[in-house]
Amino acid sequence: MPSTDRRIAPATLNAFAASLLAAAGARDADSAIVANHLVEANLKGHDSHGAGLLPAYIHHVRRNLVDPSGQDRTLRETAILLQVDAGGGWGAPAGFRLIDRAGEKAKAEGLAAATIGNVHHLGRVGAYGERAAEAGLVSLHFVNVTDHAPLVAPYRGSDARFGTNPVCIAFPGTAKRPAFVHDMATSRIALGKVRVAANKGVPVPAGSLIDAAGLPTTDPSGMAGFDIQGALTPVGRHKGYGLAFACELLAGVLSGTGTIQPGNRRRGGLQNSMLSILVDPQAFGDRDWMEAEIEAMADYALASPPMDWDSPVLYPGDPERASAGKRRREGIPMDETTIDQLNKAAETAGCVARL
Repeated sequence: MPSTDRRIAPATLNAFAASLLAAAGARDADSAIVANHLVEANLKGHDSHGAGLLPAYIHHVRRNLVDPSGQDRTLRETAILLQVDAGGGWGAPAGFRLIDRAGEKAKAEGLAAATIGNVHHLGRVGAYGERAAEAGLVSLHFVNVTDHAPLVAPYRGSDARFGTNPVCIAFPGTAKRPAFVHDMATSRIALGKVRVAANKGVPVPAGSLIDAAGLPTTDPSGMAGFDIQGALTPVGRHKGYGLAFACELLAGVLSGTGTIQPGNRRRGGLQNSMLSILVDPQAFGDRDWMEAEIEAMADYALASPPMDWDSPVLYPGDPERASAGKRRREGIPMDETTIDQLNKAAETAGCVARL
C-alpha cells in the first residue's frame, strides 16, 4: 500500500537540513545555502531534488566523496570566460558563486560563458537559471553527472550509459510575466522521482524505466538504493538521447572534468560539471520592445484552447510557482519512509534534530 504523506513546515525542514549538514561537517554558510537549495526544490514540487537527498549527501561525506572544506580555484578567466574547479566542495554554494561571477561579466560585455567541475551535486539546475533571471540575464545551462555508474540508457540501448544530464533555459521576467524557466532532465523522469515512487510504493509512468534485463518496467524498487538495477529511458527517444550526449560534451569536456565514460573515476559519489552561458538582453536591442514581444508571444501560446479544461496551457516556471505558493501555506508533503531515512541520517551524523 502507498504510504501516507506528512506535511512539514518549510522552516522546520530547512532548520533540520541545515543542522544535519552542519553536524556532518559542512561550514555554517554552506549548510544554510545547501539546506535552502534543497527545501526550495521541495517547495517548487521537485521532491526528487529536495531534502530527501540528505541521506545520500551524508553517505558521501562519510566516504570522503564530498569535501566540506573544498575551495573554488579559478583555472581560466578572461573578460567573458570563466573556468572553475570547486575542489570537490558542495554544489549549491559553488554553483551560485559561478553564476554571480559570470553574471558580472555578462553585464559588462554582453555575454559570458562559464564552467564548473569537480563539484558535488548541483541540485535543481533551474535555481541557477532563476538566479540569472533575477539579475536580468538570459541563461542556458548544460550539466553532466559523474563519479558513479550511469543511470540512463541511450536511445535503442538496453543498459545505462548516461547520467540524467539536465538542461535549463531561463529568461528574465517582464512587467506582466514572471521569469521564463524551462528546467528538464534528459531522462524521461529523474532518478530522484523513481526513488520517491519506491518510498511511496507506487509505480513509475510506463516507458520511463527498463529493468536489469533491458525490458520495460513500472516497478521502481530496483533503483531505490545505491546499487542500481536497470536504467531510466531518455525523454523524447532520440531527442533526449542527443541532448544527454550534448551535455557530456558541453559540460564534461569544456569544464575539463570529463564525461561519464568508464575511463574516468566512479567512486560511488555524485559530482556534476556545468556549462552556463549568460546573456544581457540589453546588448541585443531595445529592452521595452523585447518585453512587449515576450508578453505577446506568451499571450498567444497560452491562449490555445486546452485539450482538458482542468489543465490549461502554462508558462514555463508556472508549475513551480504554483507549487511553492501551496506548499508554503500547507507544508511540504513527505512520506514516512523518507522521514525515517532522514532521521536515521541525523542519528548517523550525530545530529540531535529530528522530524
